[in-house]
Amino acid sequence: MDLSVAFMGTGGSVPTARRATACVLLRAGGARVMIDCGEGAQRQLMRSVGLVAVDDIYLTHFHADHYLGLPGLLKTYDLHGRERPLRIVGPRGLEALYSSLGRIIGRVSYPIELVEMQPGDEISYEGFGIHGFPVEHRVEAYGYALIEPERPGRFDPAEATRLGITDERDFGRLQRGHAVEVPGGEVQPEQVLGETRPGRRVVVTGDTRPSSLTSAAARGAQLLIHDASFADEDAQRAVETGHSTAREAAELAEAAGVEMLALVHISTRYRIGDVLDEAREVHSDTIAPRDFDLVEIPYPERGAPELVVNGARGAVEAEVSSVTEVDI
Repeated sequence: MDLSVAFMGTGGSVPTARRATACVLLRAGGARVMIDCGEGAQRQLMRSVGLVAVDDIYLTHFHADHYLGLPGLLKTYDLHGRERPLRIVGPRGLEALYSSLGRIIGRVSYPIELVEMQPGDEISYEGFGIHGFPVEHRVEAYGYALIEPERPGRFDPAEATRLGITDERDFGRLQRGHAVEVPGGEVQPEQVLGETRPGRRVVVTGDTRPSSLTSAAARGAQLLIHDASFADEDAQRAVETGHSTAREAAELAEAAGVEMLALVHISTRYRIGDVLDEAREVHSDTIAPRDFDLVEIPYPERGAPELVVNGARGAVEAEVSSVTEVDI
């Protein structure tokens, strides 16, 4: 299963000319899942991967910079004649929020299902699940972890043949965990399969302080996308507002054995390079993706996650010349 993360909005609570507010698109096999839907989300899709008909939208919490894109995106889908159902997932209060937004959105041509998350809830997809876990912010908020199950070990066709398997259709049966009869007995899957291989894990925190639940969800993750609103100099401000510093995010990632850490929601008061330097003192494989960057996540035995700069973007408008932050 192909797995990648496209960053549609990487900025803080105020959008800038080069960074929109929170929005991430997970592409896992045939599923398309959006986490947070900041202002202008449909425009960000159009400028990059196209107006993807996402299957589900997960909201981490109900601060405006994480959901203001919903009315525009849902109405744009309606104007394009969408018929497929859309599921929206979020903390308690989602139904009340949608009721308020409904005055703006109006009637749409497709079914919308609202799901209010409870701690420990999981939504299943083909080949993976998305788990919700509470995080520590000023309001009720959830992070989300995409988790693949363990996979069978590599199949050894030579050993299967040696043990008497002559029909290649039986190769598949063994790989699916079923014993196969042969003259004089049967062949068990463990006789022809190597050690079980781990699945992949991608975790998105939304806005949060570092927390034990985030650390548990991120244990061994290939990619952790974590709030990094503040630099060291404003650590107390991070505590007061329910956010994290870049160094705190890096400390959590290092302790949890995360492969790649992606810092998002960085305040425009900082130079991105300075914030990155603070985090990389603790966790070397740390990035601060820009809008339209992409992270490809292969199976663990095939390599590490890879940042593809501007990888989600196709033909786009000319680069905006007026910016309000410095990226390095």
